[in-house]
Amino acid sequence: MNYLTVENIAKSYGELTLFENISFSVHKDQKIAFIAKNGTGKTSILNILSGDDVADAGVITYRKDITVAFLSQDPKFDKKLTIEDTILASDNPILSIISNYEKALLNSEDTENYQAAFDAMEQHQAWDFETLYKQILFKLKLEDLNQKVSTLSGGQKKRLALANALINKPDLLILDEPTNHLDLEMIEWLEGFFAKENITLFMVTHDRYFLERVCNEIIELDNGQLYSYKGNYSYYLEKKNERREREEVEVGKTKQLFKKELEWMRRQPKARTTKSKSRIDDFFEIKHKAHQRRKEHQLQLELNMERLGSKILEFHKVTKAFKDKTILNSFDYTFKKGERVGIIGKNGTGKTTFLNILTQSTQPDSGKVVKGDTVKFGYYTQAGMNIKPEQKVIDVIKEFGDYIPLKKGRQISAQQLLERFLFSRKKQYDFVEKLSGGERKRLYLCTVLIQNPNFLILDEPTNDLDIVTLNVLESFLLDFPGCIIVVSHDRYFMDKVIDHLFVFKGEGIIDDFPGNYSDFRVYEDSLPVVSKATEDKKDKTSWKQNEASKLSFNEEKELRNIESKLNALAFDKKELENKFNNPDLTQEEINTLSEDLQKIIETIESKEERWFELSDKLED
Repeated sequence: MNYLTVENIAKSYGELTLFENISFSVHKDQKIAFIAKNGTGKTSILNILSGDDVADAGVITYRKDITVAFLSQDPKFDKKLTIEDTILASDNPILSIISNYEKALLNSEDTENYQAAFDAMEQHQAWDFETLYKQILFKLKLEDLNQKVSTLSGGQKKRLALANALINKPDLLILDEPTNHLDLEMIEWLEGFFAKENITLFMVTHDRYFLERVCNEIIELDNGQLYSYKGNYSYYLEKKNERREREEVEVGKTKQLFKKELEWMRRQPKARTTKSKSRIDDFFEIKHKAHQRRKEHQLQLELNMERLGSKILEFHKVTKAFKDKTILNSFDYTFKKGERVGIIGKNGTGKTTFLNILTQSTQPDSGKVVKGDTVKFGYYTQAGMNIKPEQKVIDVIKEFGDYIPLKKGRQISAQQLLERFLFSRKKQYDFVEKLSGGERKRLYLCTVLIQNPNFLILDEPTNDLDIVTLNVLESFLLDFPGCIIVVSHDRYFMDKVIDHLFVFKGEGIIDDFPGNYSDFRVYEDSLPVVSKATEDKKDKTSWKQNEASKLSFNEEKELRNIESKLNALAFDKKELENKFNNPDLTQEEINTLSEDLQKIIETIESKEERWFELSDKLED
């Protein structure tokens, strides 16, 4: 069943053509992700679909009998209403059914009308509506139902809009970056919600794990052409690579044909037959194809890093609280060279406050933070950069100098640097306020990196960046020799970049988990008994020392590391065992695999023995 048809739409702003002749359709039960680079019109297409903008050409047709909901980046609400009133003021037909039933109760002598209202409640399962909307609001951390919309933050408003859309259960839900402003727990809940609910989705998102687990089709806008992939993100990557390879082969063949036809053109006779005129026409078409170039400029990050000394950053018994809310409680930590730390935790547990204390823009209540003399912070904040009126892109960079130092004593001009960050010469003289959200983030990232930091602090760096830019940023960070701290809800980004996690539990408890986010989720899911002991004692894996603990600090840390290592070893063991299924293995390869497997089994046994020793000591 076709829900939406988009035919040959186009959009331009002055001389800038975002897209033209774009056509696609959305059918019942499809969960489609729309992927494109920043600045190519993703949000413009969503605005056109929602009616907030109008296409210059083309037709958009919705099926008449369906309900459609839109989740924008900047939702609008009546500021006078409360959270609950906002939900109850929606156009949800169940609300009118409930209202009719309440009226029928007041006139119960009208048995026919009462029975009709009762049957409607049964048919639409309206009895549980209040429970449903409260559950969704609570999952999205909107527990105070009487809070006025006027007092909500931008992120809370986005979550309220998401809740409203989910509660109303539209036939088609159109989403613009649905995972922005959600913490990791909320994102995983939303993935599960979409998996079990029969909602047709069309979304723009950069969250690659979300794409992988939710979407069953991906539409990509690439160099003005639309490509459709019937599968999730992994399938898309595989098929896109195959398409690129085919295109390269075709261009190669066309170039060879062009050379052959060019020789013919140069020696052609003056008299032109009908046949030769046709071949001449074909020649110009071949020439056009042979000289086509992909507009595939890769973001290049190659900046000079300040030397990092032996002393980097130390926390000594740092405590911070706001009224009765504890953020840090006697926190001790010494950062080492090349350390890559991810920070996760629910909203409100103090992640941003921790970063502000780290950069010394906020002072602790007690304790001290000691920064090494050679440390130079590069702080990418959620707030972004301050845009001055009438400021052009090139002016933002020239504030740091006309020439920027690179590695090995080289330097480049501000213009060349912007080109490396995918800003064309023409784009460099645009006003900053004309840039898309993703282009502004890319420019802000440029201003952070050109200051040559050796300690990068990235607070939600992935918001509004396209997937291509994210991949390049990840590659740059993997080669970055300094220290990195990342706060992000992008699990794919965290898994790729960081080595261990600070898990903010609240009440001043911070766990140091030796692994990435996926390791942490496996750890939590596979060791429920240990997790429960951790929750009950609150002293097993945190810096908050419990006097009743029978383990020393080093033993607690060792126990935590063993638990994580056992998960990794179990995975390695399974991978090795699967390799034995290959019928083409030689005897030498089988012997090598057997030796590797035996080593892993022995290591597991040794780790388990030590784990039991420490666990027994903990329980004594």
